[in-house]
Amino acid sequence: MAFAKNRYLIVEIAIRIFLLAVFLVLENVQPFERIIQDEEWWLYKNPVSNNELFPTRRMLCIAVFSPIILVTLFSLKDRKRKKLTPAMLAITLSLCLNGVVTNIVKLMVGRPRPDFFFRCFPDGVIPKGQPSALNLQCTGDSDLITEGRKSFPSGHSSFAFTGLGFCTLYLAGHWQCFSIKGRGSSLRLLMSFLPILLAVIIAISRTSDYRHHWQDVLIGSVLGFTITYVSYRQHYPSLSHEECDIPYMRNEPNDLSHSRSMDRLQSICVKRDV
Repeated sequence: MAFAKNRYLIVEIAIRIFLLAVFLVLENVQPFERIIQDEEWWLYKNPVSNNELFPTRRMLCIAVFSPIILVTLFSLKDRKRKKLTPAMLAITLSLCLNGVVTNIVKLMVGRPRPDFFFRCFPDGVIPKGQPSALNLQCTGDSDLITEGRKSFPSGHSSFAFTGLGFCTLYLAGHWQCFSIKGRGSSLRLLMSFLPILLAVIIAISRTSDYRHHWQDVLIGSVLGFTITYVSYRQHYPSLSHEECDIPYMRNEPNDLSHSRSMDRLQSICVKRDV
């Protein structure tokens, strides 16, 4: 049994390491250079903001460490730490998978950011014959220009809704906000929605910083929350389940009987078959 459990964890960790490696490789891949028509340039002439409300490093710290710290604190009362492992697996899977999917879409779409014009021509001086739809020749820093073609979807929004969205799902499940046991508590419901509120603030800040269009933020938010919800449900029952706070304690992928929830569910199925 111990060997089977270790083998399962090794496979799960290897998958996350692979996804992380793919994400880091994609960070250095050149995006698709989408043609910008003359009538489109007004969308990309917003000023370059040097004072972001949530810079990339700050956003990643919030998105990555918030769910990790949260589940660790809630797992301290569990002496055997049985609830910590599946929570960490769910968090790391959602974050790594979101990074890969977001980067793939960014590179394939290649949509310019709202401040792309001043990335391309930082001093505002446009050379003769520019900007050209078929032969655009920018005079700005090449790295800034490359990053300027990665607007859709918003990575800040997708990561914020992945990490903080998981916090909301975890709190709602732990406090059973949507099950029969926990309904009727407005305080717990509101507290469980605080992380997702912060995610909304991070996402909206990307439009006020002129880093993303509203469509980038909307799709990035939906993408991040969808990925974290799917990952959460891989390790936890539905939020309406009477024991939604108990994770699936698996040793092997085909072993589904590691929680009281699954035992009770199996007994119900047997009774119905009889």
